[in-house]
Amino acid sequence: MRVLGIESSCDETGIALYESEKGLLAHALYSQIALHAEYGGVVPELASRDHIRKTLPLIDQVLNEAKLKRTDIDAIAYTAGPGLVGALLVGAAIGRSMAWALDVPALAINHMEGHLLSPLLEEDAPEFPFVSLLVSGGHTLLVDVQGVGQYQLLGESIDDAVGEAFDKTAKMLGLSYPGGPILAALAEKGTPDKYLFPRPMTNRPGLDFSFSGLKTFAMNTWRDSEQSEQDQVDIALAFQTAAVETLAIKCKRALKETGYKALVVAGGVSANKALRKRLDAMSQIQVYYPRPEFCSDNGAMIAFAGAMRQSAMIKQPIPTFSARPRWPLDELSPP
Repeated sequence: MRVLGIESSCDETGIALYESEKGLLAHALYSQIALHAEYGGVVPELASRDHIRKTLPLIDQVLNEAKLKRTDIDAIAYTAGPGLVGALLVGAAIGRSMAWALDVPALAINHMEGHLLSPLLEEDAPEFPFVSLLVSGGHTLLVDVQGVGQYQLLGESIDDAVGEAFDKTAKMLGLSYPGGPILAALAEKGTPDKYLFPRPMTNRPGLDFSFSGLKTFAMNTWRDSEQSEQDQVDIALAFQTAAVETLAIKCKRALKETGYKALVVAGGVSANKALRKRLDAMSQIQVYYPRPEFCSDNGAMIAFAGAMRQSAMIKQPIPTFSARPRWPLDELSPP
C-alpha cells in the first residue's frame, strides 16, 4: 500500500510517499523560514498562501523521484490538526480532492501522532509500549503509548511549550528568527554554572511542565547583566541547561510511574544536542529519536502514520472535510 503524506500545519510544506513493504520511497520539504524572518515569527495568512503555491509542485516532485504516477497512490494522508487553521485547510482541501479524484481513502492525521510515531521509521525502532516526550514550538507532552491510537496523556505544559520558551528567550537575547536553534548553538560557547536557573515544577509531584517562569527568569537575568556577548552566551547556556534538566526529571518520573524501559523523544526540540546527551545518560532505559531531518514538521511522519492507521483500519472521529486547530492526542481512536 502506497500512502501519500501531506503536512501543512504551520510554516513547512512536507510531502512524502510511503510504501508498507518498501518503506519511505521519497520525500520533500519546503521551509518558510525566509518568508517569516522579517516579521520575527509565523504570519498565518502568508503561511497559508505559501502552502497553496508549494504543495502541488512538491507532490509532483516526490512522485517523479519515486518514478510513480498519481494513479499509483493507494491512500492520501493529510494533517488535519492541530495547527494553524488556514494552513491545515490547504492540506485538507488538496488531500481530500485528490483522494476523491483517485477514488482512494483520505486519512485525517493528527500532527502530534505523526511526531510520536516518527521514530518507528528508523531501523532501530522502539516496540510498544513506551513513554513519549513530544517537544516542539507548540507542545510539550508526556504520553503513555500502548499502541497506535492508544495514548494516555501523563503530563503537559500549563503555559509555554518548551520550544516556544526557547524562541522567546532567544528573542529577548537579541537573536534572529528562528531563535531556538540559534540559542542552542550559542549555548555551546557558554561558561557552565555562571548562572543557575530554576528547574520549574520539579520540586512538586506530577508530570506537568511550566516554562513561562523560566523564560521570565532569563529575561530578568539579561536585564540585570551588562548585556555583553559573554553574558548572552552564558544566559543561553543557563536557560538551556535548566530546560533540558527539567525535561529529563519529568521523563524519569514518567518512566518510573509506568514501569517502561523505552523513551521516545520527537518534535522539533528533539534535535537539541544537549537534550539528547542528557537523556542518553539516563541509566537502564533505551531512548529513541527520529533522524534529525524528521524532527521538524515533515511529510514522512504523516504518510507513515496514515499507513499504520490504514493497515489497522482505524477510523477517525472527524467530519468529512475539516481541520482542527486543537486536537488532543487522547481523543484519537484505538484499533
